[in-house]
Amino acid sequence: MTTLTAAVSEKKSQKKVETHRQVRAFNGLAHVALVFWALVTAGPLIWVLLASFKSNTEIFLGEPFALPDSFSLETYISAWDQAHIGRYFLNSVFVVAVSTAGTMLFGSMAAYVLARYTFPGNRVLYYVFVSGLAFPTFMALAPLFHILKNLGLLNSYLGLILVYIAYSLPFTVFFLAAFFRTLPHEIDEAATVDGASHTRKFFQIMMPMAKSGLVSITIFNIVGQWNQYLLPLVIMQGQGADQKWVLTQGIANISTQAGYHAEWSTLFAALTLSILPMIVVYAIFQRQIQAGLTAGAVK
Repeated sequence: MTTLTAAVSEKKSQKKVETHRQVRAFNGLAHVALVFWALVTAGPLIWVLLASFKSNTEIFLGEPFALPDSFSLETYISAWDQAHIGRYFLNSVFVVAVSTAGTMLFGSMAAYVLARYTFPGNRVLYYVFVSGLAFPTFMALAPLFHILKNLGLLNSYLGLILVYIAYSLPFTVFFLAAFFRTLPHEIDEAATVDGASHTRKFFQIMMPMAKSGLVSITIFNIVGQWNQYLLPLVIMQGQGADQKWVLTQGIANISTQAGYHAEWSTLFAALTLSILPMIVVYAIFQRQIQAGLTAGAVK
């Protein structure tokens, strides 16, 4: 009996060792895959950054990842002033700031009501919002153009901001509704007993509790609206539209001009200026983003 027990114990220990080896091998492969993915992702960004300091000769005839002869900021000054990237940058900051604020205000309020209150048509309204995720942007460009034209909102910041808010609401409501459902009901009920109004409960109790989720979806909206090109291309048309272009339109214009004037270093400087803000934002708020994405996974 003792021999049998020892044999079973030895077999279990061998199985544990084998399982441990398999896990270590899998972890090693996972790390190799992550390193490869990091190189594939970071490689083009590093190349764009280096190319922004190079001349056309260095870009096309030199080594791709070689350091430039000098780290002069002339190309950035040229992109900011002569190519009007400074104006387009500020236009984008204004439009994205206002549209993100509107998206988060309306989206969080709608998500809170749909997640925490029961009323006839609750699920219908929720699915109406979620169905917007399946609607391709390019299918609405033509009718959207005519609607804004009839409303007098074509070639205006207000029209662009309203469209950004409308297109960002479906994912915002979908994400935050699931997040609000995970918050404890006891605090909500205690606030009701104490006489707190619905508005006070939302802004003073539920919003602070949902901070990580709100930060996560805010960053997603900022990145999505910052990189948007099709919508401003359709909306910002008409006389003086080039003064109201956002950053993506300005970079596209530089790209078109580069085909004729060979201002490639200016183009790469403009690309760097458009990429860096999003990297900085993510670097600052990465902990909050991760916390918001995993908050509902474990109670």
